[in-house]
Amino acid sequence: MESPVDLCFTEEGCSCDIVLEKQVFKSKVPESHVQLACNLHYCAFPLNGNELCIWNTGDSPAHHQPLHLVGHHHSITALAFGSKINPLLVCSASCDYVIVWNLDECTKKALQGLMPRGIVIGTLLGMVLYVRFSPDDQAVAVCAGNRIYMLNNEAILTELEGHLAPVTAAEFCTWERNMLISVSEDRSFKVWDYCTGLLIYQSAVLTAFPLLSLFIDEENKQVITGCADGQVRIKQMLQCLSSLDQIQKFSKLHSTNDKLRPEETVETTLPVLRIEHCDQSINLGKEENLCLWIGSSTGLFIINLANFELEAVLHYKGKCYIMVLSLQVFCLLTSMFENTIALLEINLAALMKSQQSDFLLCGKEKSSNYFNAGIKGTMKDQSLVFHSKIKSSGYTTAPQMAMFSPKTNLKKNNKISEWKRDGELLACGLADKSLLVFNSNLTGTPAVFSGHDGAINSVGWSHDKRWLVSASEDRTLRIWSVRNTEPALFLGKEMFRKSIRFAQFYYIDSFILLCCGAEFHLLSYYLDTSKDDLKRYKQKSICKSVQKFPMASTVEITSLSAINDFYSYIILAAGSNRTVEVFDLNAGCSAAVIPDAHSRSVHQICQNKGSAFSTQPLEAYNLFMTTATGDGIKLWDLRTLRCERRFEGHINRCHPCGIAVTPCGQFIACGSEDKSAYIYEMRSSTFSHKLAGHTESVINVAFSPSSPQKITEETKLKLLLALSFSLCTALQ
Repeated sequence: MESPVDLCFTEEGCSCDIVLEKQVFKSKVPESHVQLACNLHYCAFPLNGNELCIWNTGDSPAHHQPLHLVGHHHSITALAFGSKINPLLVCSASCDYVIVWNLDECTKKALQGLMPRGIVIGTLLGMVLYVRFSPDDQAVAVCAGNRIYMLNNEAILTELEGHLAPVTAAEFCTWERNMLISVSEDRSFKVWDYCTGLLIYQSAVLTAFPLLSLFIDEENKQVITGCADGQVRIKQMLQCLSSLDQIQKFSKLHSTNDKLRPEETVETTLPVLRIEHCDQSINLGKEENLCLWIGSSTGLFIINLANFELEAVLHYKGKCYIMVLSLQVFCLLTSMFENTIALLEINLAALMKSQQSDFLLCGKEKSSNYFNAGIKGTMKDQSLVFHSKIKSSGYTTAPQMAMFSPKTNLKKNNKISEWKRDGELLACGLADKSLLVFNSNLTGTPAVFSGHDGAINSVGWSHDKRWLVSASEDRTLRIWSVRNTEPALFLGKEMFRKSIRFAQFYYIDSFILLCCGAEFHLLSYYLDTSKDDLKRYKQKSICKSVQKFPMASTVEITSLSAINDFYSYIILAAGSNRTVEVFDLNAGCSAAVIPDAHSRSVHQICQNKGSAFSTQPLEAYNLFMTTATGDGIKLWDLRTLRCERRFEGHINRCHPCGIAVTPCGQFIACGSEDKSAYIYEMRSSTFSHKLAGHTESVINVAFSPSSPQKITEETKLKLLLALSFSLCTALQ
């Protein structure tokens, strides 16, 4: 099996290379999470936030300047071209205006030195995530919040209500009159008659993750949806209209099998952001077939629609929007880490030809790399590899799930626990240098992961549930496969001068985040679990430091918290100087400081991360908790950086007792030195339940993420199971 190799850019005009960088644009602000637009001749993207930029893909950069259209006061969040060529329309949307531009008229006015103007068809609709023209260009579907607005010349034709979360995409069905299909973060899709506003069909909840993208296959009359968990689902329209809910799923793009069989359900961590269809048949060796292009946050995948086989893949770092034209593919790529937009041309014939080779040759290296290339048969168990330094992170609305990785700095019998995201397994780090993994009811013999030479300070699950990361007092970090007790990645003492207090996966498993001393580190990594008996002791996995972020005026970071289950650029850090600092990785700097957060240094920060099994208001994810020895628990709001509530009643004088939030976000649990666990309601400062039964101080708590219900006897039992790791537990 060959591994993907670097694919470098060459100068324009060299046809032997697969990827060609046509043009790069610099923006003053990040544009990484905006609906971009491409058609046969043009691409459209926002520049500097509120400026619309139109680029002709057929012109040479030396003889052509982009058309700049100004009319928005707020950042543009969605773009779409019209269906017709004459006149060619483009729609731009922000939270203030929805504007339709006639490109022919705008171009003429720009050449005359006049200010081009568009037609405002909607105002103050809120955050717009997606826009789409109707087949006759007479109406525009605008997805804003939980609603879809059908707009035409400043009039709202209809308002489609029914989704329970933000609508992420909507497409018109060309073979059925007045039909619109939409997908949403509520994990369902709906079929509408957009003229009457009637709901024709609604699916059941398809998955635990939001639906992000949508494509209508006109030839086969299929609805194809892309999900944040990396799955692509295909549903026949005839099934929709007859209310049958049988969904075809095909396996993940990094499956251990080459074939993507339509009825398999396998998870991956690559959110499907864009789905496109190639109008031309592609010569795949034996025969020509139509293919599906799938753009995710880390790669571009080509799927054979005849057999659902993965034909080729191109890895990149950014967000992709695709235009397929004959045997040329134009890819509009926005970087998640820099304020750049790149127009790339993919030589499809060369890409397919390279599939028949044993390996892929590199072109002449240029200053920037966007892609790695992999071909059918080379994608088994391959993870994302970063080949250049990443300056910052990004953000998008994506799945909300629960993750609990408390860090406790204890003495002899320290134990740290964390539930797997589906609640099936519980990981526990011990002071005896071992890591145990139990099933959900703590029966049977736990799996033992050994190798550390010091007490384990932190343990955390990956988003895809396949990996565990552990950090120890021995100044080492290890990543373990759940199926193998030998570490897949080992980082030794030569990388860190002090003990690693906390480590976790970050940005949906794209990075490793850890704190050591007075700074936290952002690491990119590549995991290789293939075995070679001749080189069994040689580590194939790779980890590279991306950037370090120092915390101001502190000796040591005592706690660190970030969300891995959906895209978030916020990092919370607490220092020995009793401050809490908010870092914005999108800007690559500290955004705010809370001085004197507690009377003593904070030993744990706990964010409200929700769960895939429950839904919370978006505002709830701005809440986080801190706790310090002798100073109780404080509830904070990121928007105001104020302490909104204090929780006192438990005893915490000398041991750093841990805290946790329920998946529903309504309750807080904490350990206590009186051999009990306490449960607080979020709206009350006094505890509502006291759970006794331990024989020593309770130092760590964790809720099962698959139990989003309110406090019941069953929930108490599951909490007690997680609390079984007290200072005197028999698991030593």
